[in-house]
Amino acid sequence: MEQPQSGNGGAEAVLNLEPSSSISIAYHSLFGPHDDLILLELDEKLVPDILQQRITLRGQPDEDAVLCTGSKTYDCKRKDDDQQGVASVIKVAPGNMELVEVAPRLDKLKLLLSENPYTFLEDLEMEDLEGVEKGNTGLYKWDDLVEKVQASDEELRSELQALSAVEIGGYWRIVDVKYMDTILRMLLHNSVINDWSLDALNEDEVVNMLESDGYPHKLAHHCLHVYGNKVDENLGRQVWKLDERRVCVHFAREILKEGKRKMESFMKEWMQKIPEGMQASFNMLEGEVLTERLGVETWIRAFSVSSLPSSPAERFSILFRERPKWEWKDLQPYIRDLSVPGLSSEGVLLQKRGGQTLDNQKLQSLSVHKLGRNFI
Repeated sequence: MEQPQSGNGGAEAVLNLEPSSSISIAYHSLFGPHDDLILLELDEKLVPDILQQRITLRGQPDEDAVLCTGSKTYDCKRKDDDQQGVASVIKVAPGNMELVEVAPRLDKLKLLLSENPYTFLEDLEMEDLEGVEKGNTGLYKWDDLVEKVQASDEELRSELQALSAVEIGGYWRIVDVKYMDTILRMLLHNSVINDWSLDALNEDEVVNMLESDGYPHKLAHHCLHVYGNKVDENLGRQVWKLDERRVCVHFAREILKEGKRKMESFMKEWMQKIPEGMQASFNMLEGEVLTERLGVETWIRAFSVSSLPSSPAERFSILFRERPKWEWKDLQPYIRDLSVPGLSSEGVLLQKRGGQTLDNQKLQSLSVHKLGRNFI
């Protein structure tokens, strides 16, 4: 038996091994069971992240761990294949771990931020937003979210933006819907009084005016981020344009939060609430509402994709419990955002139905219904 060599043995020898070449092996002096070690099978593109320590393992004690790079999330799957050692052998492994790219597990983020939304009452209780007291329950800093949510940093930041979260006093918060509605209405009121164009809002003017109306600077600026897009920056002036769809959807949600409405009544009130100069279209409400015929009347009610879980199995369970039969044009807005690496939304639907993997016969059956524009 060869003795272990110093210097270039071990992992370094394997990393420098050319394809189709071989290397002598030798049992290391520390050879043993080493139950704290396990082999990890990697895609070549992940090797630099591993070697440069740009990865983290994330998960709570009651969760299956995931491995995160800066932008992706991977499940750690057990593979029970015997692996042959190379170079200095310190352990014979009965199996190894394989990394499989998965969608980030972001539903927990929404739950955490919903524990303690920021409300108007907090403005009354403190003079500025930096005065949030430490130790408050239901408040989470960035490091807290990284520890609790199984997602890469990039995926986590993207979801915070999608949830319209804002960092207040070092804590990431969702602002109460009623409070955001109040700020938006005041912005629109000020635009009428001051003859501002909703397509060219001067950030300083808007924020300063809202501050004079009693709203914190942070939330006045946040309102522009939630309902607008930055369109220009000239000589230090930041110019924003209110997003027509976001504003129109906001007022539709406000109307329907009380319950379902007759279509005619809803449309009349919706058009009255839309700011002058904006054009509302029913197509804007894709993934926000469902309609149904009751006798001769058409009714409309809120059913937002943002309220649905991100897990495909849970999402489909809710959708098909809501409606046992869907037309593709109605279903697509509710599955378009599902993230399963390597699959389109249609592929996800065909692969998972009610949380169960489908066999070929069921796949063919669903495909036929798909061609007929119905899923049953």
